Amino acid sequence: MGLSEKILAQPRSSTPSSSFWLSHIARYAPEPARRNLAHCCDPDVNKFCGMGSKAVVTGASSGIGLCFSKELAGRGYDLVMVSNQREELERAAAELNGTNGIRAVPFYCDLTAPDAHRQITAFLDENGIDADVLINNAGIFSFDTVTDTPERKINCFLDLHCRAVTMLSREFAERFKKRGSGRILNMSSMSCWMPMPGIAMYSATKAYIRVFSRALHYEMRDSGVSVTVACPGGIATDLFGLPPNLMKLAVRIHAVQTPEKFVHKAVNKMLRGKKQYINGFINRLAIVAVGMTPTGVRMLIKHKMLDRDIKR
Repeated sequence: MGLSEKILAQPRSSTPSSSFWLSHIARYAPEPARRNLAHCCDPDVNKFCGMGSKAVVTGASSGIGLCFSKELAGRGYDLVMVSNQREELERAAAELNGTNGIRAVPFYCDLTAPDAHRQITAFLDENGIDADVLINNAGIFSFDTVTDTPERKINCFLDLHCRAVTMLSREFAERFKKRGSGRILNMSSMSCWMPMPGIAMYSATKAYIRVFSRALHYEMRDSGVSVTVACPGGIATDLFGLPPNLMKLAVRIHAVQTPEKFVHKAVNKMLRGKKQYINGFINRLAIVAVGMTPTGVRMLIKHKMLDRDIKR
């Protein structure tokens, strides 16, 4: 019996879900539990408050995806954690399983596979899991020219950022529409506004996610289903390759945000049915500034970095 089967076979304890009790508990619970419980008392998000609700998170074994899993577990959501990193996934699920009385079930899946969305929904159906939330978080990054990027990696960008997000969003939107409720959060990036050398594949596919999600939000709006797109700017992860001391400084001066803080706010926006979330006022200003960046500055990035073989 694998880890998924063992977790699904465990008996679960009943958990009180009354907003009356939640509001009283929220007064005395320690941080960050008090914030999570308090949000459950918001009438706009109460029916998606966790406490028996279920969420599917892709890219859940590490990074921001793991932060999403921890945030949702803290709110009482049962989890189906999806990743192609088998060992890390099973370790993360085992760590979260039982937190706040929730179940965290790992599901190993290569999201670049053409039938990845069918694999996930088949797993849910076979185990009687009716999800309330989908978070499409899985993604990749590289800093390289298009011509120097291997075809295999280009296909990975297209499969993971475009096809997987599209097909999973479509599958879950259809299911949510039939029952009249559900929340989808798709992860884009602030780079979707940045046609810069070196990140053509990343920024272009993230731009697709943003436009697709915004359009799908309007299509589903009348059916009680909400689609939110998150476009984070600087997040304190390994993506930037900064040394730990510089990363701490960047967080201290608010140049970047901790993944935990970003995730907490992104989940709140999703539960409230917002169309889009961009973290931080500076990032909103940066979108305008980048749009005004002259060609000379963009070419400077190419000459100083790509032409010197500074790649990632």
